Amino acid sequence: MVETDACNSCLTTIRVLRVSLVDELEGKIDSLLEVLVSREVFTRDDREEVLCQPGPRSRVRTVLDILGCKGEEAAKVFLAISSHHQEEAQRHSKELNTRPQSIEYNKVKQKHKDVLRRRSESMLFYNTRHGEKNLFSEHYVNLLLVDGHQGLDIKRHELLTFGQKRLSMQQKSAVNKKIAPAELFSSAYGNRPVKKVLVTGVAGIGKTTLVQKMLFDFGGRKDHLAFDFIIHMTFRDLNLVDKPTNFRELVLRKNRHLAKELDNILANDEMLLIILDGFDEFRHYRGCNVDVFVTEPDEDAEVVEVLGSLMQGELLPNASVMLTSRPTAFNHIPVGCVDRFVLIAGFSLAEVQDFFLHYFQDDAVADRMFAVVSANELMLTLCYIPAFCYIVCCILKESKDLCGESPKTMTDIYVQYLVALIRSHTQSRAETFLQEQSAKGIEQLSDIVIKLGRLAFQKLMEHQTLFYSSDSDVAALEGCSLVSTFLDKTVTQEPGYTEEVYSFAHLTVQEFFAAVYCALTDHPLPDASTEGGTNSGHLDLFNRFLSGILSERNANLLSRHLGLSYHKEKVDTYRQRIIGELAVLCDNGAHILNHLHCLFEQQDPSLALAVQPKMLRINVSDETLSQMDYNAIKYFLNPIEGKISELDLTGTGVSCEALRDIQPLLLRCESLWLGENNLDMDSVQVIADVLQVSDTMTHLGIGWSNLGDDELLVLSSAIRVKKKLVELWMEGNRVSCRGLLSLSDLTPNPLEKVVAIWNDLTDTEPEPRCSQESITVNFTDDDMWESWGSGSSNGVRSAATRSWRRCCIRCAKSRSTT
Repeated sequence: MVETDACNSCLTTIRVLRVSLVDELEGKIDSLLEVLVSREVFTRDDREEVLCQPGPRSRVRTVLDILGCKGEEAAKVFLAISSHHQEEAQRHSKELNTRPQSIEYNKVKQKHKDVLRRRSESMLFYNTRHGEKNLFSEHYVNLLLVDGHQGLDIKRHELLTFGQKRLSMQQKSAVNKKIAPAELFSSAYGNRPVKKVLVTGVAGIGKTTLVQKMLFDFGGRKDHLAFDFIIHMTFRDLNLVDKPTNFRELVLRKNRHLAKELDNILANDEMLLIILDGFDEFRHYRGCNVDVFVTEPDEDAEVVEVLGSLMQGELLPNASVMLTSRPTAFNHIPVGCVDRFVLIAGFSLAEVQDFFLHYFQDDAVADRMFAVVSANELMLTLCYIPAFCYIVCCILKESKDLCGESPKTMTDIYVQYLVALIRSHTQSRAETFLQEQSAKGIEQLSDIVIKLGRLAFQKLMEHQTLFYSSDSDVAALEGCSLVSTFLDKTVTQEPGYTEEVYSFAHLTVQEFFAAVYCALTDHPLPDASTEGGTNSGHLDLFNRFLSGILSERNANLLSRHLGLSYHKEKVDTYRQRIIGELAVLCDNGAHILNHLHCLFEQQDPSLALAVQPKMLRINVSDETLSQMDYNAIKYFLNPIEGKISELDLTGTGVSCEALRDIQPLLLRCESLWLGENNLDMDSVQVIADVLQVSDTMTHLGIGWSNLGDDELLVLSSAIRVKKKLVELWMEGNRVSCRGLLSLSDLTPNPLEKVVAIWNDLTDTEPEPRCSQESITVNFTDDDMWESWGSGSSNGVRSAATRSWRRCCIRCAKSRSTT
């Protein structure tokens, strides 16, 4: 029921409750519309505009939009009318719930639970050998689920983007509520119902495992999921539907036992949960935000229209729907209909230990192996992903505690994984392998790896992670021994035929094989600027693997163990290319982070010394940085002596610990940009320590970093020590005139320019120093905007211009709302 807070206007209430109002009113919008017209809240033209919309949910949204233009009184009348309708609906719902279920209905319900239990009782590990059966109850490890929309920014590879976000989410558990699978459909905001849930997470994080957990528990007669039936569909199966169909047929494809009671099940849709797993694998995922709706379960349409109508609530509006997807497809989901966003954050440190115990089945061995991983920062950081945790366990099991040099890079880990799997499966299948060799002649392991690499490369460039047996690229692998070692196979059945669907154990494994193919064959090195994915980060890890494989140490390892030969000319060409590209990026201040990681994968300090740019500008802005990122930055800058022209850490989530870690680099900076980070007093103290001893820093940007007067007092005291700072950008903070007074004796010498706009400077407070030419506290005309924007010095033009553009955007937004 809609309740209006006395402190809020009715229009504000409608805006806050918009999503829930769409859910609550979609089934009665036509009658509600007539009442609005009869009460003269809406005109007949308004009604026609609403009725032209395709589907009841779109009509509700249009009604809400029109109300936003009609004012407070209209909103008040609307809320009163909708509250009355909701009371009637609740009374009707109570009457329905008191009706007894038939004996046959209950029998089918129990049979369906038994079927789900049987289907979900076994867990398939990556590259599980034929005939192996791992009980789900013995191997499941809890996943961390975080409530709330985390807004993953797909500007770089999803795995890399998420790594640091996960750490910050665990540290802020009070803000990001941890929830259990049984709580997914419990009310998130008071009485607001939760009907549509979107579960997101990076590749291999455990989305399908979470679905299996829910089916396993439901089939085991646990009553924490308050549904009569769960219908489970995978987009891998739905990809095979190539002709018009309807929802009823989609359900019966895998659930023929529901046929007799399906009408009753769909009629009682309030007690129905529909799980759609793997949206990012759907061939038509870009087209699910449909405007042609299906409203009846037996209405035929294209599969994308049926699913789009289901997700948007036009079909079975009272049913609950759970959708799982990788972040890469997030922008194509009609999120306006989603009631709850849930992010799978993978394993915590304790759960990684638990996974090791389940895998090795021996406490002493598990503890010893975990100690090995704990000593390797890179491996431990990536083990939050269950699929990667499994890869690490495979390496440990086959390589006996990582005999030899411990892996230092991502490529090192995956090379060991490749060698470990081949060693394991060739030994366990020695007899079969020898028989194949005698029958077909000797088939080199290197040939198999190259064929898999070709498939991985071609599909990666097409943004595909699923490969169907009907594809020519997959057909080329027919007869290759050991293919099942690296490819997972799923058999999907359709009336009259079956289709085999293949995928690599994890997205990163596909990227690794693609890089092996590109590095060790005659295929030309891809140009990252033209292959696509530079802005989205699609090829970030591929390029890192490519660099690591083209290092002499890993190339020699692959040659020694697998007979994969490399061309020294290609290695030399790549090394010269990365040196040249790094020099250009340093000169022009462009984004450089993934190139630094590619350099790190080479593990050759002489390459950093060979870069010799005219100006040393390091721009890693607008990406949340992890410890691995800082390691790559240090790996490049530590061998190089002299000044750093510019270090741009804007919007990177830099912490006090990170600033201390790179403090020796900060002392060498001429320009340091730390804006759009939440800098606490400890972080400010690190910056102050640098200002007190640095003879090089002349420009400092700390805008939009939540700084107040106390923090500015600490910085102004530090500036007085060396008096080298020329420009201070501190826009968008909480500084008052009291704090600004601390800079009075520093302007205009040494501080020639101080940007203090959008702070807590009011006209009622004294501003004895705010009128100085060197201190800008506001802008009065557009000419000043233009002159200021072009006035940044050449040495800091790139970062200052970026900061300036942010100021312009914020000012434009504030002007448009006034």
